[in-house]
Amino acid sequence: MTPPPARRRRGADGSTAPARNLPRRGAVRRAQAVTTYGVGSLIAVEQESFIVAGIDDAETQWPRDEAPVIHEPRLARVLGVRRFRLPPASTDDSRDGVRVRRFPLWHHCPECHALDHVRRFNSPPGRNECAECSEPLVPSRFVMACEDGHITDFPYWKWLHRGRRGDGEAGFCGGRMSLRSSGRTSSLRSVVLSCSCGVPEVSMEGSFRRGALKDLNIRCEGKRPWLRNAPDVPCSEPPRTLQRGSSSVWQPVLRSALSIPPWSDTRVQSLAGHWEELRACSTPAEIEIHLKYIFDGTPPVSAGQVMDMLSAMEAEDPTGEDDGSDIDRERRYRALRDLEYERLCAGNPEDSGRHTEQFVCEPPTGDATPLSGSGLARPMLVKKLREVRALKGFTRIIDPETSSEGHEAELSLAPTDWLPAMEVHGEGVFLRLDEDRIDTWAERPAVAARVEHMRRRHQRLLTERASDPGRVPLSPATPRMVLLHTFAHVMINEWSLDSGYPAASLRERIYSGDEMAGVLIYTATSDSAGSLGGLVAQGEIDRLVPAVRSAVHRAEWCSADPLCVETGTSGVGGTNMAACHACVMLPETGCEHNNGLLDRALLVGTPEDPSIGFFSHLLSP
Repeated sequence: MTPPPARRRRGADGSTAPARNLPRRGAVRRAQAVTTYGVGSLIAVEQESFIVAGIDDAETQWPRDEAPVIHEPRLARVLGVRRFRLPPASTDDSRDGVRVRRFPLWHHCPECHALDHVRRFNSPPGRNECAECSEPLVPSRFVMACEDGHITDFPYWKWLHRGRRGDGEAGFCGGRMSLRSSGRTSSLRSVVLSCSCGVPEVSMEGSFRRGALKDLNIRCEGKRPWLRNAPDVPCSEPPRTLQRGSSSVWQPVLRSALSIPPWSDTRVQSLAGHWEELRACSTPAEIEIHLKYIFDGTPPVSAGQVMDMLSAMEAEDPTGEDDGSDIDRERRYRALRDLEYERLCAGNPEDSGRHTEQFVCEPPTGDATPLSGSGLARPMLVKKLREVRALKGFTRIIDPETSSEGHEAELSLAPTDWLPAMEVHGEGVFLRLDEDRIDTWAERPAVAARVEHMRRRHQRLLTERASDPGRVPLSPATPRMVLLHTFAHVMINEWSLDSGYPAASLRERIYSGDEMAGVLIYTATSDSAGSLGGLVAQGEIDRLVPAVRSAVHRAEWCSADPLCVETGTSGVGGTNMAACHACVMLPETGCEHNNGLLDRALLVGTPEDPSIGFFSHLLSP
């Protein structure tokens, strides 16, 4: 998003200085500002560390003129906003871009080993270095965070001066702390804290234990450093020690939607901001008059198209009510998915004659007879699609898939009418399983027992991490859902060998319900490379049937067998069964459930009971 910073140069006197003064600049792509380095995340620039600022900060907010608007009315209504915006871009000549604030604030000098707040090092203006040694300061490796998203510097003084009376502030004892590494091992035991006041040295060993900080009576202070002037909030969650660069420090809560007819026509974007006025019109004639008023002439869309779009709005949310709860938001999100499934099944032919269409979906040509007996219905080739992914919030420590909305950290202090988002243009293949066959299979007692074991463990995680015990979301684990999820993973692994896309560039979208049994596998890149045609070609009948057989055969054996196939629980919280990184797990960017709720035994069976595998009939006897 911005050019990489210049390297530091060593002067004739041996000192180092940055090639430019603040503000620092680092290279982050626009898509990364939503998925990897979004609001509240930590980002390293050279030897310094920063936290990405909130979107409503008066001094550090995202520049609106550098943040183009993204239109996706369906997703905007679900998330309660009016629009989305791309992260701002910047150039060499401007200071625009995503703004950051320094964090963590505690640093240490690698030369004299001093450990203190960055302000107490008396660095020269525009530099981040020790005034005594002229060496660049190193940000703290450790931070303290809680499951509600609060984060602050690691309490070094309290950790070192454990059991001493005082207010816990650095310097209360009159000494100065230092941090050094003994170099004996690479473990935390070699990271040693000391103080000139004479207290015994203490290593960082044990600081990552779940109750380590709580045992020292260290509580979460409710700090939100990514929000400027944000007051501390009361927090009862126990704090945890984390590595500054750990993936647990920031995990995005993303919501996405496909652009489907009638919303996928680019001409619809010209109606943004006028939907409430159009919904107030009672007849097509009134809509026609209003359109002429809006566009001051011939409108780009007809009154009939507007009526279709208004009907689509009502179909997605017939009640129009939103009480703001997790359960209600999930209901609206499921309705959004239901309509996507219907459109993927119905298709949208390429010869529709509209060059402004962003969704093209049609069945493959050729005889579908080879599909009979495979367990698959006729696939659909999605030759063109657009997906919008919005950053709704983020979590720390806990997986967003097993947390509730109460644990999500906010992107701004005050409510806003927009959210950061990115759009993906690509291609995909929509696969459906035979409804009658999957219903018969799901009734097997052995199948139901395996999935029930996973569902109970997943439900326990949801209950433990729910902010409101009275509103715990239900686990989505059902025989149909776990089967579709695992099938999508093995097909992504299979197609990554033939389609020209690596597994990290493919993504799943699962449609599971009483009347849904499908999965969309599509490209997940945010540029034109996502539409090369290599994935759509895999959906042709003559390629699809051999690919399914090959994927099932690959899933029959794992290099970790027999441990993998015989395990009773695996994965985070025990939400998987026969699944590991050697067989069905994917890069986390491609999985909707963070590699949870997987079981390849439901595909191929187990050595003791091969019949529980939905595709076991495709395996050689």
